[in-house]
Amino acid sequence: MSDKKSFVLRLDAQIYKLLEKWAADEFRSVNGQLEWIIQQQLKEAGRLKQEKKR
Repeated sequence: MSDKKSFVLRLDAQIYKLLEKWAADEFRSVNGQLEWIIQQQLKEAGRLKQEKKR
């Protein structure tokens, strides 16, 4: 997952505040927290291909 795509995301101010607090609690940036949340949900939904371990 080294190739990254940038895009604009608009969030409600209250949602952003909660996300910012959650990210700080987990020692992540807001961007890192969003990536983690999305990745977890993709795994849970079975939509993320498992990387082959060597």
